[in-house]
Amino acid sequence: MKKYMLGLVAIMAILLSACQPASNEREDRELVVATAGDVKPFSYEDKGELTGYDIEVLKAVDKKLDKVHFSYQRTNWESIFAGLDAGRYQIAANNLSYTKERAKKYLYSLPIAQNPLVLVSRSDQPISSLSEIGGRKTEDDTGTSTAQLIEDWNKGHRENPAVLDYSGEDIGKRLLDLDNKEMDFLIFDKVTVQSLIQERGYSFHLVELEGDSNPNNYLIFAKGEEGFQKEFNQALKELLEDGTLERLSQTYLKGDYLVKEK
Repeated sequence: MKKYMLGLVAIMAILLSACQPASNEREDRELVVATAGDVKPFSYEDKGELTGYDIEVLKAVDKKLDKVHFSYQRTNWESIFAGLDAGRYQIAANNLSYTKERAKKYLYSLPIAQNPLVLVSRSDQPISSLSEIGGRKTEDDTGTSTAQLIEDWNKGHRENPAVLDYSGEDIGKRLLDLDNKEMDFLIFDKVTVQSLIQERGYSFHLVELEGDSNPNNYLIFAKGEEGFQKEFNQALKELLEDGTLERLSQTYLKGDYLVKEK
């Protein structure tokens, strides 16, 4: 009887283990996307709904991933990376460029758009190159790649640096300040600037900056998400091949800004 009971227990254990999900099966995960939501056409609100190129790319990827789902959290620019560090967010989507400093701390997606920087000035006082910004005023936000570009330029031109005001204003307000002659120039990405010029009817002088070694846009993931990064990039490749990314680029960026080469 004892041997019979032991055998029955063993059989039950085998049956129970067979009913358990395999150890390599992942549970459904919800990943939180952080965005400021104020960088049109990449991330902004329309009739109370968050949209834009970055956001719609994420939504398209979300449909392809079975075990991962995205939710979206609007926050100020300064809180995006602090939230990634603290584990509150797993993804950042905010018209983000590549910097060596960020690459040491975070994971990058494949590039989702090609978007070079432009030097923007008023048409009545045009500035044609970085060599002309000495002594002239601009505005930017802390921790941005464009602010870093100006800081680096100033280090090499200490005798006559550009005047950099960390205003913290979004790009729409900065372009308004430039139009109102409260500053002399700004540096920002081409797509956003052109979109706002078309929307608001500004007359600005634009010069695409040469030597921009990585004029691309990305989504950024928290460290530790290497497995998800791989899945995400595979989904991006599929969206490129089936034409979804080009459609989104045409819709939101008003042109084909995709990076098609390796």
